[in-house]
Amino acid sequence: MRMIFIGPPGAGKGTQAARLVERLAIPHISTGDMFRAAVKAGTPLGKQAKACMDKGELVPDEVTIGLVKERIAQADAQEGFMLDGFPRTLPQAEALDEALDQPLDAVVLLEVPDDLIVERIVGRRSDPETGAIYHLKFNPPPAEVMGRLKHRADDTEEACRNRLGVYHGQTAPIIPFYEGKGLVKRVDGVGSADEVTERIRAALGR
Repeated sequence: MRMIFIGPPGAGKGTQAARLVERLAIPHISTGDMFRAAVKAGTPLGKQAKACMDKGELVPDEVTIGLVKERIAQADAQEGFMLDGFPRTLPQAEALDEALDQPLDAVVLLEVPDDLIVERIVGRRSDPETGAIYHLKFNPPPAEVMGRLKHRADDTEEACRNRLGVYHGQTAPIIPFYEGKGLVKRVDGVGSADEVTERIRAALGR
C-alpha cells in the first residue's frame, strides 16, 4: 500500500503511523527522520538540507522533493510506504505525483478540531530521563516524575495557533487535490488511540 498521512500538528499522526506500519509491513517515511538520515550520511541533498537547518530556515521544496524521491526508490519501499510530513504544500503534492511510477492507494486525513489540538499540545510534558511523553489532563504523569518534566518552548498556545495557521494555509489545500483523485479517507481523530486506529483500519479496509 502506498499512502500519505496528513492532519494538523498534534492530531496523533505519529502514534497512529507507528501502529499502522507494523500492521501493513511498510516503511514509515517521515521527512524529519529523512533529513536527519541524509545529513548523517553526508549525501549531496543532505548537505543542502543541513545548510538550511543550520540557519534555522525551512528546507526548500526542491531539496525535500529530492530526498523523498531518493527514499521511495529504495528497496524497502518498493512494495509500499507511508509518507508522514510530506507533502506539506500543493507544489510538493504535484511533484510527488510526477515522481511515482505507481499511483497512491490512499490519503488518510486525521481530523481534530483546532481548540482540541491546542489543548493537547499546551498540556504536553516530556520526561528528559526516559523520553516518555505525558499530558497533564489526558495522560497525567506519576507524582514522582512531575518535578523533572519539561514543557517544550514551542508548545505554547501562540506557537500552536501559528503552526495551525501554517497547516490551514499551506497544507490543507492539498486535500481537494487528492479528493479530486478519490483518494482521501477522512478519519475522526477524537477519541482514544485504539478507537482512532480502528477507524483508520476501517477506512482503509485493512
